[in-house]
Amino acid sequence: MSIKLYSYWRSSAAYRVRIALNLKGLVHEIVPVSLAPGQSEHRKDAYRRKNPQMLVPFLEDGDFGTGQTMAIVEYLEETYPAVKLLPDEQPMRSQVRAFCNMIACDIHPILNLRILNYIRDEFKADPMADWYGHWIHEGFRALEQFAGDGPFILGNSVTVADAFMVPQMYNARRFGIELGDYPKLVAAVDHCNTLDAFRAATPEAQPDAV
Repeated sequence: MSIKLYSYWRSSAAYRVRIALNLKGLVHEIVPVSLAPGQSEHRKDAYRRKNPQMLVPFLEDGDFGTGQTMAIVEYLEETYPAVKLLPDEQPMRSQVRAFCNMIACDIHPILNLRILNYIRDEFKADPMADWYGHWIHEGFRALEQFAGDGPFILGNSVTVADAFMVPQMYNARRFGIELGDYPKLVAAVDHCNTLDAFRAATPEAQPDAV
């Protein structure tokens, strides 16, 4: 087995890549890297040498390694093209990329655990009271308009857009965000979660889940 994914069970970014690997049917090893307080394995020298950002996920495939979910997904897409998660045709190919970047570049970074911890520790504020829900709604309103009529996020075939949306919805549900204004997103995510590739990638199904 040459593919290794350094992952943490509750990392939504790692969750995206787990879905992509499963959808492509690629045999891989999950290498848990604990982000939990008191363990912080991502900050230890061994992992820092591998990934100077000290973040998960990180993918290794033989001698190749990279972090950042879009870079990982596009590497998998180009290296293992038998199952395609990016449509061949434009404009759908660019629309899928845009949808993913709305999550990976606009929503996720400001809701990342290290940001929430910084707000709490430096400003003595409760980030869940106002911050988290505000930015979820800002992002989901745009994503809902962007989404198609299903059964997947953008049409009749699963794409990497679904791999990005499912973890973000998981987090929204985990923190009790009201989702009634996003019926297309909810329907697509619920459909995806009936599929084995998505179920096997859930946080609770991971070897390091606690």
